[in-house]
Amino acid sequence: MISVLLLIAAACGSDDDAADTTAAATADTTAATTADSTADTTAATDSASDPAGTAATGTGPAEVDSIKIGYSAWPGWFPLAVAEQAGIFDQVGLDVDLVYFADYIASIDAMAAGELDFVTQTLNDTMASVAFGSDQVIVVVNDNSTGNDKIICDGSINSIEDMAGKTVAAEAGVVDHFLLDQGLASVGMTEDDIDFRGVLTDAAAAGFAGGEFDCVGVFAPFWITALEREGSHEVFSSADFPGLIPDHIVATRDIVDGNPAAVQKLVDAWYLTLDYMKDNPDEATTIMAGVAETSVEEYEQFAEGTTLFTAEEALAAFQPGDDTTSLQHTAELINPFLVDSGFTETEAPLDGLFDASFTQDWVDRAGD
Repeated sequence: MISVLLLIAAACGSDDDAADTTAAATADTTAATTADSTADTTAATDSASDPAGTAATGTGPAEVDSIKIGYSAWPGWFPLAVAEQAGIFDQVGLDVDLVYFADYIASIDAMAAGELDFVTQTLNDTMASVAFGSDQVIVVVNDNSTGNDKIICDGSINSIEDMAGKTVAAEAGVVDHFLLDQGLASVGMTEDDIDFRGVLTDAAAAGFAGGEFDCVGVFAPFWITALEREGSHEVFSSADFPGLIPDHIVATRDIVDGNPAAVQKLVDAWYLTLDYMKDNPDEATTIMAGVAETSVEEYEQFAEGTTLFTAEEALAAFQPGDDTTSLQHTAELINPFLVDSGFTETEAPLDGLFDASFTQDWVDRAGD
């Protein structure tokens, strides 16, 4: 469980460990490759379906594109390790340098510095990077958090209204802070109605467990620590706000404009991987648990709070809407939050941020 804390904690944590990222990424990537990878590659080629015949990009896999992808610890992003070990990147004609970052913030920094072609990020963090001037495009909707982000309180607090005047800890500017604000707003409250404490996620969970705060906002696996406090319980979670915390594969504008065929191949590989996981659940879960350095049972517990999107569900999320199932609507909620929380000075421009065309192309070919 300690290894899970170190890995998944990075998903919304601080950048204190960024200096160690390169070495950690190399070691973790090497460790993720098992002696069974050759057998898995053969199985993937046999069983993963390809509605276009060759994961169509118009060129076919005879033309190999080299790309670099950064990813970190989250159940919605571990399928990239399956794509690598099951040979699906090779199948679509991609030569992928897949870099695992133990420090999520370091992956964001690497993307902003131009060291990656693609990276996995939450919508909040993508928008923060864009607000700071990084030109990024969301090309895949991987998943939604559907319970892995929680607001947990002591036994005396049984509703959001009961949180009035209470101390509530969460990491400032990140997704659980955003979840907290949306929960308060749902009953006509704001942060002014509580005593908000901006605390790093691991310290917030430990502090709450030790009685320092009345409530805490945390993501998996830190809610396990928080729930160790006697009488503590979940008041609400991301499951109560569908679409509020979406996760993505994000591309640089340069590769979207300069090599859209490579982007399409990656999108194809993503959905082929989901097909492989459906057909080979035990093999896929073993791969993902191995990268996470957990048991299969522990991995399945955390995966339950993350809902992977089909291509059709992803397309629906890309569409305009008036609730948080629409990425555009959620982004319009995130922008003022980023500024009001002091995380960014300006709002992120939303024009061109979402590109559904690659997912649409996959769906169109799948229906042929």
